[in-house]
Amino acid sequence: MLLKFTKMHGAGNDFVMLDGVRQKIELTPEQLRLLADRHFGVGCDQILIVEKAVNKEADFRYRIFNADGGEVEQCGNGARCFLRFVHDQKLTAKREIVVETHGGLISPRLEQDGRVTVNMGAPVFKPALIPFDGGSGAVSEPLEVAGATLDISALSMGNPHAVQVVDDIESAPVEKLGPLIEHHPRFPKRVNAGFMQVMDRHTLRLRVYERGAGETLSCGTGACAAAVAGIRRGLVDSPVSVATRGGVLTITWDGDGRPVQMTGPAITVFAGEINL
Repeated sequence: MLLKFTKMHGAGNDFVMLDGVRQKIELTPEQLRLLADRHFGVGCDQILIVEKAVNKEADFRYRIFNADGGEVEQCGNGARCFLRFVHDQKLTAKREIVVETHGGLISPRLEQDGRVTVNMGAPVFKPALIPFDGGSGAVSEPLEVAGATLDISALSMGNPHAVQVVDDIESAPVEKLGPLIEHHPRFPKRVNAGFMQVMDRHTLRLRVYERGAGETLSCGTGACAAAVAGIRRGLVDSPVSVATRGGVLTITWDGDGRPVQMTGPAITVFAGEINL
């Protein structure tokens, strides 16, 4: 099967974009893993498929597959690349669209400076909806990991996140604790593990061990979750600049019940074809 694709990235978080509107795409988990493989395939953190919308309120449907072949609910950096892709591919002339995802509807908007702003919806703190077994919905939750008690903020940005504050982002035990948190039994659908360092009232540094992908250069929903957690803890104020290893994302949030807005880059790297 000959498959056309576009390689993109949002602040270093990279994607293989597939047009499922003009070509039929049915990929097995093995084929998805091959596409994501950085030695034998194209190489990416996630594979994003554009499809025709099922929901009448949406312009497109957006499906997200991690490098391990598993489908997930949401991807913030991918949402920005999604809009840039459909715009560049002339699938739409709109500068703002409504996109249907497994995590709900989102609304990315192309800004005049080329960056993309995404309305990511309101964060969810109810443990049953994250899901997070035994949680209280409080700003601070204890989580037993590797014989220690971590202080995390658990929330959903359309996908589950566990965010903790660290003193030094460079020495944070992301590789050690990340997979243990991701597969913690209290998170039945696994979780994205965020490690954030507070720099000042409007700046965070962040590393994220992503569910099904490992540590990535940037995580859009992780940046949203970190900013929300920081604001709820009284550590930072909106807007928040979240510096990842791949670039800076700007997050605004006005409090409970209000949507999170994320602004950042969406860059096309190259296009090609691969024979699967």
